[in-house]
Amino acid sequence: MGKLLSFAIPCYNSAEYMEHCINTVLAGGDEVEVIIVDDGSTKDNTYEIAKRYEKEYPDIVKAVHQENGGHGEAVNTGLKHATGRFFKVVDSDDWVDGKSYKRMLATLRSFEEGSEPDMVIANYVYEKVGAKRKKVIHYENVFPVEQMFTWDDINIGDFKVDQYILMHTVVYRTQLLKDCGLELPKHTFYVDNIFVFEPLPYVKKMYYVNTNFYRYFIGREDQSVNEKVMIKRVDQQIFVTRTMIDMYQMRQISNKKLRAYMEKYLAIMMTVSSILCIRSKDPENMEKKKELWKYLRQKDKKTFVRIRYGILGQSMNLPGKSGRKISSLAYLLARKIIGFN
Repeated sequence: MGKLLSFAIPCYNSAEYMEHCINTVLAGGDEVEVIIVDDGSTKDNTYEIAKRYEKEYPDIVKAVHQENGGHGEAVNTGLKHATGRFFKVVDSDDWVDGKSYKRMLATLRSFEEGSEPDMVIANYVYEKVGAKRKKVIHYENVFPVEQMFTWDDINIGDFKVDQYILMHTVVYRTQLLKDCGLELPKHTFYVDNIFVFEPLPYVKKMYYVNTNFYRYFIGREDQSVNEKVMIKRVDQQIFVTRTMIDMYQMRQISNKKLRAYMEKYLAIMMTVSSILCIRSKDPENMEKKKELWKYLRQKDKKTFVRIRYGILGQSMNLPGKSGRKISSLAYLLARKIIGFN
């Protein structure tokens, strides 16, 4: 009998915390496969830990070692080895909630082969170090609950800024990812956005499970979503945003609601890249911000106009030093409300 769900766990010098992640997904038993991808770790015994799990759970765990290729290449490797009907990425410092996991497996199990959804969505929780309250990102105001639906069944205007679909949120039908030719860029951070964005035009049927399945850890100083780290890597954020602009062939997306959602996602990516440039206070980065907006305009003028003169676009392009200060204050307020680093 084939596996129901494949997990890919990208690991890079993850020995300190990866076991907690692996243990939570192993609770799925023989219905799941766990593909632990060691992305060329150099500072610890990540691969030895992966091999130990493979030896202990030979019918569930696959330990794969590769030369360092970055997070995206580790996801690519996980997908190549995946045999389950569904595919989920869990980063090695994150984990899944036990009770929600049982519910998710029961849901996936209930779908007949050949009529399953292309994408299953669940809630995620910001597990932020030092936070008194845990921020839950849920979607019951956007998606029909516990039923199959399409893009035509939802109102894109119901999405709040913090509700766009992230890698933490989705379980994809494995064959869909393979059919669309998904291959994430090597040696690049923030490719989780491409992981969600690129397959969307292939997604026809969806299903929302209103449970807090994914636990997203935030708090390590070296974490890629730490603001200081993101500013240092702003070139990679801009590269990912440009890549998504290139993918965003508006005229080829026939479904208006899907098109509107992808435009909204792109607007958020433009905003993130812009605010990082502004927060850096580096004239060179400010020039890169200008070039990014120019690139969007060259690629798709209509989309540029809608994003640039929307609320997010205007807030990131206020004139002068005082305008940049207002943009930065607006970002700090959003950060406090949403709860990211």
